[in-house]
Amino acid sequence: MLFTDESGAATAEYAIATMAAVAFAGLLVVIMRSDEVRGILTDLVRRALTVE
Repeated sequence: MLFTDESGAATAEYAIATMAAVAFAGLLVVIMRSDEVRGILTDLVRRALTVE
């Protein structure tokens, strides 16, 4: 085998996972900024906190 040294493999995997998490967080920020989604979530919270 030519490539048997895996000394940096875990670091590379952590970097890829971190980049994926940052991309997902960015997507959530874009979604949460839309007025429609904000209205849906506000309505959901209001209904959850309303005592009848």
